[in-house]
Amino acid sequence: MGRGKIEIKKIENKTSRQVTFSKRRNGLIKKTRELSILCDAHIGLIVFSATGKLTQYCSEHSNMPQLIDRYLTKEGLQLPDLNDDRDDLRHEIEILRRETCKLELRLRPYHGHDLASIPPHELDGLEHQLEHSVHKVRERKKELLQQQLGNLSRKRRMLEDDNNNMYRWLHDEHRTGIEFQQAEIETKPMEYQQFLEHVQYYNDHHQQQSSVLQLPTLPSEIDLSYHLQLAQPNFQNDPTTKVD
Repeated sequence: MGRGKIEIKKIENKTSRQVTFSKRRNGLIKKTRELSILCDAHIGLIVFSATGKLTQYCSEHSNMPQLIDRYLTKEGLQLPDLNDDRDDLRHEIEILRRETCKLELRLRPYHGHDLASIPPHELDGLEHQLEHSVHKVRERKKELLQQQLGNLSRKRRMLEDDNNNMYRWLHDEHRTGIEFQQAEIETKPMEYQQFLEHVQYYNDHHQQQSSVLQLPTLPSEIDLSYHLQLAQPNFQNDPTTKVD
């Protein structure tokens, strides 16, 4: 049985893709070496994996830089010279340095330096420029202050609204509580009257019991000096008593 035909498309599974790359890369290097030996061909092979790993092969009696130079010469191409790039960079750096020095010299009068060497008419122009700049700064500062005041005003209104809502809610709750208490008193007048009658009955009954429990007044003919005397035991009638 022959091998099944494989559809040429990207392998979605990462592990399978890496395994397939390793196997076919080794096969590609093997075929390149055989072709170089059998046909005496100068071959250079450069392969970058999906992860950026470099694999290269060069036929015997050659090296990769020679093959690349030979390819560029054959195609009429040329790699950029690093020395030329350095010269261009030095030239650009020198131009930028000169421009920076000019700008620093122009800014020195704005900082109050080297004013003695400036003619009067240039000083007038410098003064107007500074005044114009100060005016712009003040306008910008005023705009920022107005924005901040607007934000503070909005926050103050929001706080006032919250405070008013809270006050109304507390007032409504207090009024609801008072109305509820009044409604309870109005709906239960008989219970309240019965409670008062029970309290009055308890007080009257307690007074009656107290008057009954009071001792009657003693008559005046009872001798208050009367007192009890201890009785002597009757030893004759007690059979358990022995007489000495």
